[in-house]
Amino acid sequence: MISEYRRKPLENPNALSSESVDNRRAIMSLFSFVGGIGTLYGCKAHLVQYVLFLSPARDVLATASTSVSITDIPEGKTMIVKWRGKPIFITHRTQQVINTERAVNLADLRHPETDDQRVQRPEWLVIVGICTHLGCVPIPNAGNYPGGYFCPCHGSHFDGSGRTRKGPAPTNMEIPTYKFLDDNTLFIG
Repeated sequence: MISEYRRKPLENPNALSSESVDNRRAIMSLFSFVGGIGTLYGCKAHLVQYVLFLSPARDVLATASTSVSITDIPEGKTMIVKWRGKPIFITHRTQQVINTERAVNLADLRHPETDDQRVQRPEWLVIVGICTHLGCVPIPNAGNYPGGYFCPCHGSHFDGSGRTRKGPAPTNMEIPTYKFLDDNTLFIG
């Protein structure tokens, strides 16, 4: 019954020459190799689509970092830029504010951090402009502390280093990842 479906050269396996068997094996090996390579390329193309789908979009990558020219910020003033959808306060501090913040007793602070821990260069303060109480945006250069920040929503006061000093804010204002590319350019992200 099975013999009806066999090819004629394979009906008698003893009659096959070793040369035809070797040729058959070579051809089958070649087909297996080509089929394996084709399958790998197909899998690769399929996986690449998943990887590209899960990677961030160009607009998201564009907001992941930003460069800011700090030459236009006069001493004692604050520039507000947007980074990752959050306001960033870049304050050019006066020497008086720097001296005041360095002289603060850490025992007086709710969330103790020295001024030197919060800045890379004493004259520049870079902080995320969001109140740590309920996420409001404080007003720069306002409140009970010179060069500080005031959140009018619930009355939180932050000093000239962005540290919480009065009101319901539990922690200091956050410091983003940043570095100075040169004396005139700040890179956030």
